[in-house]
Amino acid sequence: MSAPKSVVVEAELGPFEGRDSNGVEHDGEHVWVATGELLHAIDPVKREVVRELPVEADAGTAFDGTHLYQLTGAEIRKIDPATGKVVRSVPAPNGGGAGLTWAEGALWVGQHRDRKILRVDPETGEVTKTLESDRFVTGVTWSGGELWHATWESEQSDIRRIDPDSGAVLERYDAPAGMTITGLAKDGELFYAGSGRTGKVRVLRPER
Repeated sequence: MSAPKSVVVEAELGPFEGRDSNGVEHDGEHVWVATGELLHAIDPVKREVVRELPVEADAGTAFDGTHLYQLTGAEIRKIDPATGKVVRSVPAPNGGGAGLTWAEGALWVGQHRDRKILRVDPETGEVTKTLESDRFVTGVTWSGGELWHATWESEQSDIRRIDPDSGAVLERYDAPAGMTITGLAKDGELFYAGSGRTGKVRVLRPER
């Protein structure tokens, strides 16, 4: 792994007053943010909320090109983004999770204190692969064929690109001191990072 670099805050979306910003996903047009009892769709250019879905949404969020998936409690719920209707639920691995993303026909679940990322069958909830981390895992995202995840431990977060076969860290960006990253999405060069109790989603750019 090359020497770690850092990310800088380019913009902030929100805050969502009185709500945590946890799960974050980019569907190619909007940034979706899970804030407990709502899923918000944000126009990242105008930095405005353009839609809200009244669904339980207290952890990771994913999008498979057609449906949203939401980690909440001990379930992963498949959601119609047009209506907010839950069309299927499967058990979350080990009774819960933090981050969530979609790639290669599977869901990838960040397991916070277990320090793991699990590949999960979206039809059954069966765990089909386990990747180990040396830090608490929060947000998880695939972008451009690359697997990234955020960490949060000892009041410090970073963002890592890892080998999806071995879990080896290939690239790392440290977050600014004191910044917490709870959810993660990536679009091109930019990261969208949930930040827990601040109620904000921060737009992060790797240092040049």
